[in-house]
Amino acid sequence: MAETETADVPQTIPSPSPADTPETDQQQTPNEETALTEPSETAVAEKKTKKIIRRKRRPARPQVDPASLKSEPPPQTGTVFNIWYNKWSGGDREDKYLSKHAAINRCNIAKDSGYTRADKVPGSYFCLFFARGVCPNGHQCQYLHRLPTLHDLFNPNVDCFGRDKFSDYRDDMGGVGSFMRQNRTLYVGRIHVTDDIEEVVARHFAEWGQVERTRVLTSRGVAFVTYTNEANAQFAKEAMAHQSLDHNEILNVRWATVDPNPLAQKREARRLEEQAAEAVRRALPADFVAELEGRDPEARKRKKIEGSFGLQGYEPPDEVWYARAKEVEAGGNTEQLEAPEQPPMIEAAPAGETQSSGIFSSSTVAALKGLAGGNVTTQKAHQSSGGPLVAYGSDDESD
Repeated sequence: MAETETADVPQTIPSPSPADTPETDQQQTPNEETALTEPSETAVAEKKTKKIIRRKRRPARPQVDPASLKSEPPPQTGTVFNIWYNKWSGGDREDKYLSKHAAINRCNIAKDSGYTRADKVPGSYFCLFFARGVCPNGHQCQYLHRLPTLHDLFNPNVDCFGRDKFSDYRDDMGGVGSFMRQNRTLYVGRIHVTDDIEEVVARHFAEWGQVERTRVLTSRGVAFVTYTNEANAQFAKEAMAHQSLDHNEILNVRWATVDPNPLAQKREARRLEEQAAEAVRRALPADFVAELEGRDPEARKRKKIEGSFGLQGYEPPDEVWYARAKEVEAGGNTEQLEAPEQPPMIEAAPAGETQSSGIFSSSTVAALKGLAGGNVTTQKAHQSSGGPLVAYGSDDESD
């Protein structure tokens, strides 16, 4: 490859200096220089295009030596051994005694991540041992060796590692978590208090995904880290458990409880509404979404004109407008949406007919005669005496 590239580049002849050449030669030098430099620029451009090489993803490397792993029974941390979970009861990783032991290794995303066999299988879960930094399989692993992204969607009943969630959190807020609510906030305890504690916490936890909010209680050595994606919070919880920041502390990482702050609750409710609205926008056509949100001026004008149904000043609700539009589109009629012309219920009186002095008008009597076949008789209304009404509101029989 290098030989072909050097063969394409033409050899340029160095031009003599102006002091060594006469005036006639100096006048031709600029033309010679431009003629010689033009093919060299094109050759350099061709050379740059040849250097564009698509690199394949690198395979995931083993984080620990497989020969160093020993199949030994777990250390006794309780009085009863659970054969189903292959551990002593009460001796889990987040026990108040075992949580004070430092982790064996730490995951390095920049060096350890790569493709595995799980990349060929859609819907694969992430490797739990990769997050803890102790996976010996490398690219032969059946799980993903990378960070979760927004495109990695899982069933709400399981976490990103494929472990089943529970209906409620544990008393110590450890474990897998609950499927009753979406928790993206981690509680981080036992932080060594320094002047730059906020910068240290933000730097270490930003390795595992995009952080939305970080709150540090400096006096207590406690921090609350909120991620934009729940899967990144699950990954960070396992990756930072029993780890240390810039000092030799051993972190206590657990799930955070519900924030009692009303502003935080309103912010979470607004985020869920925006997330649901964004899902609806992606599912519907762009033109229809613009019309719904009122961003289409032509749609607003058409709705104002066609939606009045022939009634001046009437604006129909959205339910009536879209239901009528759906019926017209289904029928293939693209005419203006107008109310059908209906005959009046009461016909006008014939010309020359005098108005009757009864209770009903002459036009009403004419309509009733048409319905009854002409068998309607009218009587004149009783002429009132014009005197005042005496005892109008009395119910007594003596009156």
